[in-house]
Amino acid sequence: MTAIETQVQYGSYMTSEQIYMTQEDDWDRDLLLDPAWEKQQRKTFTAWCNSHLRKAGTQIENIEEDFRNGLKLMLLLEVISGERLPKPDKGKMRFHKIANVNKALDFICSKGVKLVSIGAEEIVDGNVKMTLGMIWTIILRFAIQDISVEETSAKEGLLLWCQRKTAPYRNVNVQNFHISWKDGLALCALIHRHRPDLIDYSKLRKDDPMGNLNTAFEVAEKYLDIPKMLDAEDIVNTPKPDEKAIMTYVSCFYHAFAGAEQAETAANRICKVLAVNQENEKLMEEYETLASELLEWIRRTIPWLENRVAEQTMRAMQQKLEDFRDYRRVHKPPKVQEKCQLEINFNTLQTKLRLSNRPAFMPSEGKMVSDIANAWKGLEQVEKGYEEWLLTEIRRLERLDHLAEKFKQKCSLHESWTSGKVELLSMKDYESASLMEIRALMRKHEAFESDLAAHQDRVEQIAAIAQELNELDYHDAVTINARCQGICDQWDNLGTLTQKRRDSLERVEKLLETIDQLFLEFSKRSAPFNNWMEGAMEDLQDMFIVHSIEEIQSLISAHDQFKATLPEADKERVATMGIQNEIVKIAQTYGIKLSGVNPYTNLSPQDITDKWDAVKHLVPLRDQMLQEEVARQQSNERLRRQFAAQANIIGPWIQTKMEEISHVSVDIAGSLEEQMSNLKQYEQNIINYKCNIDKLEGDHQLSQESLIFDNKHTNYTMEHVRVGWEQLLTTIARTINEVENQILTRDAKGISQEQLNEFRASFNHFDRKRNGMMDPDDFRACLISMGYDLGGDPQGEVEFARIMTLVDSNNTGVVTFQAFIDFMTRETAETDTADQVMASFKILASDKTYITVEELRRELPPEQADYCISRMTSYIGSGAPPGALDYISFSSALYGESDL
Repeated sequence: MTAIETQVQYGSYMTSEQIYMTQEDDWDRDLLLDPAWEKQQRKTFTAWCNSHLRKAGTQIENIEEDFRNGLKLMLLLEVISGERLPKPDKGKMRFHKIANVNKALDFICSKGVKLVSIGAEEIVDGNVKMTLGMIWTIILRFAIQDISVEETSAKEGLLLWCQRKTAPYRNVNVQNFHISWKDGLALCALIHRHRPDLIDYSKLRKDDPMGNLNTAFEVAEKYLDIPKMLDAEDIVNTPKPDEKAIMTYVSCFYHAFAGAEQAETAANRICKVLAVNQENEKLMEEYETLASELLEWIRRTIPWLENRVAEQTMRAMQQKLEDFRDYRRVHKPPKVQEKCQLEINFNTLQTKLRLSNRPAFMPSEGKMVSDIANAWKGLEQVEKGYEEWLLTEIRRLERLDHLAEKFKQKCSLHESWTSGKVELLSMKDYESASLMEIRALMRKHEAFESDLAAHQDRVEQIAAIAQELNELDYHDAVTINARCQGICDQWDNLGTLTQKRRDSLERVEKLLETIDQLFLEFSKRSAPFNNWMEGAMEDLQDMFIVHSIEEIQSLISAHDQFKATLPEADKERVATMGIQNEIVKIAQTYGIKLSGVNPYTNLSPQDITDKWDAVKHLVPLRDQMLQEEVARQQSNERLRRQFAAQANIIGPWIQTKMEEISHVSVDIAGSLEEQMSNLKQYEQNIINYKCNIDKLEGDHQLSQESLIFDNKHTNYTMEHVRVGWEQLLTTIARTINEVENQILTRDAKGISQEQLNEFRASFNHFDRKRNGMMDPDDFRACLISMGYDLGGDPQGEVEFARIMTLVDSNNTGVVTFQAFIDFMTRETAETDTADQVMASFKILASDKTYITVEELRRELPPEQADYCISRMTSYIGSGAPPGALDYISFSSALYGESDL
């Protein structure tokens, strides 16, 4: 608008509310209106006045003449304001007319409008410019000023409303109230936007402005009760149509569609609130489902881990251990992730509820985060006890298998030795024997007694092993006890029979005179040597179990000592065999015919030779077994060192990362996005480090498969590393979630980065333990430093207790940084309230205290309408149709409030 155009507009005016009514409309009474604009304003303003005056049963024909007496002017103001003006003067004199016009002008001023250069005398005199200026002032005050669209009002609000409504339409670009309306498409678009049944917009052409304008004028007058205020020819043929005439006509469309606009706004508000509520309910249901599934998994898993029924075989117990490994590697890790995700979901949900002014979410009984944490803690305690029990049972079964095999071997040797001994001791051969034979039998019996005494240790070892198997609860203890009892009974019987035979031989010994000393000497020397060889063979074939290189070296040392005794044993063998050779020599020398059997012993020279050869054969086999065990123990030692080397790196690495994450979470340098980026980088580094944990798990599995249960090279066990790793994953996830919630809080409440840094600095200053949490005393000191009056008086204590219920609703005894931020910013939030939602429903219900299903389905989208219908209770007041619903209690329930 040029300076000249501005000066020729109507009398300037000012209101206390509208910026639009400023110097823009100043005019110079000495200049004239543009004739085209004057014509447009005359027609538009006259039609506008008549649209209101016809409600009172009258109208005007000439705008500057019909308002001169002030009567119709006062009537117009009463119609459009709905208020009564002072009683008009009924006289026809000039001063009567001036008085009436002044009453009208005073009423306009009482509405906050400051009239400049417009006087009653000029209206009475029929001044066209002043009269049009006055009518424009009335139009602005009563038709345009109250228009408000998204915090803009009056002219700007009306223009923004037109832009929003016509934005989707082709060839329409509303930027002003003059040339933007010349082609008529903007008016047609407004009508089509609200009443698409009245105009087929697709058939309109931009090059037919006359047709477009006339279509809009005719449809508006016929169907919208908006009188024709403009001529299409005037608008098309005028380079720049009059802005005030266009604004006046367009404002009629705004008021005609205001009811629909109000309903749409109310519906949008309700949809927004319901969408937030539906999303929160979905998150609550997901939390309940995930919590139930996790608790059910824990409930099913704990009885399995508490089952301490031992298997009877090593294979079965090793299978139990393998099942436990599968549980630790395969089944538990996903549940760890679910537990972490559950905590993150819970914190996010509470933040969203807090930001949307909803009550905090309280999970079902037994499904709080603390309940899940306690259940998880119980699971881990049972899990640790189960693993210790498995390893203890495996060691026990290993010991049992070793003892059982040793028992069977010794029993077999003993039973082999005792085989036939009862029959031998029960023989009556001495009754018909010669003296020599008696002496031989006597010597033979003495040798047997010597042999019997030598086997006493073996019987005692068998009994001791059986006792130990019973103490260790061997599964086949009945068979062991029966066999041991049989050997003991047999041994007692052998002792009794041996004594009886000796007594019998001694009785007849007096009848015998000669005994072959050589046979006797051979028998006496061969029996101990034979026992030594049998003991040596038993020791060389004895099974062993060791768990360290030191233990196997001890066995090797003992074996080397045994080998050192072999030369002496060989001398004894040569000496014993020399006696036999002497017997043969004497028999050959004196022609004695030997029976071939030594009357004093069952041992033959061949027996001695065979057993000696067996001993020499077993020695290298024993060497080989010991060397193989040395190799196995060396391999185990390498596994220990390999595991320790990795564990001694991974353990400190995990601790370092925990400390670094703790420092990042309290560091105020940089924005939250930068902190989030750092934390994401830490998280990625931790994830990339997982391969080292897996490698350590593999080494740990190799150690357990090799039955390695201790490691002196490191203080870190696999359990320590697992727990540290799980804590590290949980800590980084929880820290990232805290920063995400801080970002969400910042964005929702409009907090600047500088404010967040100030909050963090204050929090860190009073966080003496540097653990991200303040004790109540530290929190009180922080609030006092920030200006809160929390002195030692009762009023200060009550106020501090109230604040603590806000920041520590779960009574944990500490204040987190997130709770601190929520408290410091909670008064700045701009969220919907129950009263606002209730007012929106009241609009949809046409000011009724109830709402019908049809109204909900007409004004709301189907999903939100169904949501309301399913949750609203029936209206119990009087005067409502069947099926009416109570939207008041529903609005209160959305925000956790009780019905008033």
